[in-house]
Amino acid sequence: MRWAQAPLRALPGPASVRVTATYAVVLLAIYLILAALGPHAHDIAVSRMSTNVHNLGRGHLGTLIGSAFVNDGGDLFFWLPGLVCLLALGELMWCGRGLFLTFAVGHIGATVVVAIGLVVAIKTGMLPVSVARASDVGISYGAMCVLGAFTAAIPVRWRGAWAGWWLGTAVVAAAAADFTAVGHVVALLLGIGLSFRLRSAASWTPLHQALLMVGVTFGYLLLAGPSLTAPAGGLAGALIGLATNRSLVRGSRDRVDVVAAGSPGR
Repeated sequence: MRWAQAPLRALPGPASVRVTATYAVVLLAIYLILAALGPHAHDIAVSRMSTNVHNLGRGHLGTLIGSAFVNDGGDLFFWLPGLVCLLALGELMWCGRGLFLTFAVGHIGATVVVAIGLVVAIKTGMLPVSVARASDVGISYGAMCVLGAFTAAIPVRWRGAWAGWWLGTAVVAAAAADFTAVGHVVALLLGIGLSFRLRSAASWTPLHQALLMVGVTFGYLLLAGPSLTAPAGGLAGALIGLATNRSLVRGSRDRVDVVAAGSPGR
């Protein structure tokens, strides 16, 4: 796989990113409709679409889908371009079906894991009962899973550093935040695990690299926000991942040398 010296290819047509484009248009339409209806309508939509313990416990499983289309705070015009770049890169790599699967695994999978954890925490008294009705909507779990799913497409020598950076950043951010940040860690792990089942790009074209740069910036802001300690966690994770990756590569080479030395000649 080539990273820096990828051939310049023709730009893909709109059909290549139709899932990303459709999702972005739907997000924008819902955002504008709720903004026109006013804060009260927005609050009702967030309350009904939240994948919190209260709604899921009452059998409102439709929230597992609806929550991915409602924005709870933040200016959509600020973060939507970053999300589009992140998803477009995934769709160019894995096609629409792969992107849909990855986003769904992260959004639904992380939501279910977080909900189970919250139920246990509430029943054991670790968290107050009021957490059962906390707002939990948005695109962050799905986006984090897509980000993690790029792992297998990263060149082997940098793959450990890539995974370590994101996991280190996510863990440190989660230690000082709420359950949503824990969901980000879960979504990243799901994405990293899923990445080795997805088809990777044969080469990193300039377009892929540009989309990755914007998507990574968006992912970091979504994951860590203004945290001052998250970069330290990311750096520590990257160093650990880099060292682990080198150890694995060295061990693999040693095994190959042993096998070659013990094989019979012609």
